[in-house]
Amino acid sequence: MSRRFAEIAFTPTIREQQRKRGSRNAYERVEQSADLGDRLGPHEKEFIGERDSFYMASISETGWPYVQHRGGPKGFLHIFDDRTIGFADLRGNKQYISVGNLKNNDRVTLFLMDYPGQRRLKILGHAKVFEGGPEAEKLLAQIQMLEEQSPAERVMIVHVAAFDWNCPQHITPRYTQEELDEILQPMRLRLNALETENKRLRAASH
Repeated sequence: MSRRFAEIAFTPTIREQQRKRGSRNAYERVEQSADLGDRLGPHEKEFIGERDSFYMASISETGWPYVQHRGGPKGFLHIFDDRTIGFADLRGNKQYISVGNLKNNDRVTLFLMDYPGQRRLKILGHAKVFEGGPEAEKLLAQIQMLEEQSPAERVMIVHVAAFDWNCPQHITPRYTQEELDEILQPMRLRLNALETENKRLRAASH
């Protein structure tokens, strides 16, 4: 865990819970770490670029958290620099809950999962919506992907405040169709070769 993430996440109440449950000493060392952890490094950028989905939490006017899933081709979560990421917000069910929440509170948490590799990255940040006008059009031209079928309604830019890598414990491996195809391809090739050989042997025996 980075120092900046701990500074944001560990409120006085949370620190008191850590003291009661015996983990406070370990996390005090984290808070004194030289690793500030507010800028995406090569490892984080590579991980983000490989994701085809993520979850984003925002906060409503009444204080309720709201979590929304976003998916697309790999690379749809665009990296502008080591403090800025963004994505084209595509037309969906037209509830506009996240858009409305961000009008009152720009804080968001992004949760990025790699199920096969049992890795997860959490990003705390401040989000800004760009919709209509030349600035939004310019951003869309930078990040919109040709594979996306639904029209993009706006761009959401997230300014990274901190990030944290979680341990793999309790992450159940799951695989997309693309990942399964890659895993099974050697087996398919081997089966095809065996079938071809079997046909050749049967033909030679007649």
